Amino acid sequence: MLIRRRLMKPAAVLGLAVVLAACGGTAADTGGGGGDAASGGSDAKAGAVNIGAVLPLTGSSASIGEDQRRGIELAVAKINEDGGVMGKDLNVIVEDSAGAANSAIDAAKKLVTVDKVAAVMGEYSSGVTVPLGQYLQQEGVIHMNVGSSSPEIAGIGDKSFSVIGLDTIASKFASEQLAGRGLMRAAIMVPNNSYGEGIVQPFTDAFKAAGGSVTETVLYTEGQTSYRAELERIAASKPDVVLYSAYGQDSSVINQQAFEGGMQKTPWFGIYLTMCTVDSAPATVQNQIGMDVNYVGPEGQDYQKAYEAKYGEGFASTFSGYTYDATMMLAKAIDDAGSTDADKIAAALKKLGSGYAGATGDITFDDQNQRSEQPYLVLKYTDGKVVEEG
Repeated sequence: MLIRRRLMKPAAVLGLAVVLAACGGTAADTGGGGGDAASGGSDAKAGAVNIGAVLPLTGSSASIGEDQRRGIELAVAKINEDGGVMGKDLNVIVEDSAGAANSAIDAAKKLVTVDKVAAVMGEYSSGVTVPLGQYLQQEGVIHMNVGSSSPEIAGIGDKSFSVIGLDTIASKFASEQLAGRGLMRAAIMVPNNSYGEGIVQPFTDAFKAAGGSVTETVLYTEGQTSYRAELERIAASKPDVVLYSAYGQDSSVINQQAFEGGMQKTPWFGIYLTMCTVDSAPATVQNQIGMDVNYVGPEGQDYQKAYEAKYGEGFASTFSGYTYDATMMLAKAIDDAGSTDADKIAAALKKLGSGYAGATGDITFDDQNQRSEQPYLVLKYTDGKVVEEG
């Protein structure tokens, strides 16, 4: 799988010692590199089945986006080694969203109109995934959500599928974890986008039902150099725990300034802890706990071994398994359908998503094509790495 980039941020790799363990900007395929969208060139590979992916290979979530790309790379290698799709090689063209909705839409337009892909995976941030999925739905192209969790995703349409659970599930899990620890006064600090908004109400409702109360809710603007004003609001509410979520580089600033202000004396609980800590200085997140998606299910051991053998380390995040599963499911659905027609692929995915044994566990779609059950882990950051709590 060759990678062509204008700009690529090196992954800030976080070794997880857990046994469970842009348009025209970037293209990744199983053959040679192609042209860019500006010149009208295509990265589609002749004689192959071409699908696309839009990932944040630059920007605040670049570390996660690079790990998502790894999952695709490993899946493509296995699929083609096992005979490909409809007797042809699978070719995945990866475009960089730079973590921005406009760039993601441009990338998707190139994949759909120039490369003529059969399906598109992406993105990571819900604020990017929702408009990306809506564009693909409008164009009648299969969309596979591989990393976002806003409940808005469920309403994209019949061509959109999710291999990862949405925040209606995650928020209930988080509320149960806090209540179980006797942390009954929680302050919420999440980004002001569809992802963050999708956390607030479900968590608040679930936490109140468990007997807890929310002392303050902060929806912050991403990309700031200072979050001290927001942190002061949180501190003034005197919570038992700070429930937060932030993309890699934003979380680095938030954690550093909270640490400098002595706020880490109060427990912090991260929603998607690896995302919250991947770019943070270790001292600023020492002993943070949080939840994250489970990245290795009962059928995922071979995938974990392949990842470690290929990259010489443990998982850099908990998200590569979801791009792996999405690639594997799309390949099988296209093969089962014997066609790259979107309606036929969608019908095959619905049938396949009824107890599919993925690397991340059982994948069963509900009536809105969303993963109906999502396994989670409770993790703790300790001595420079994230481990399973307990």
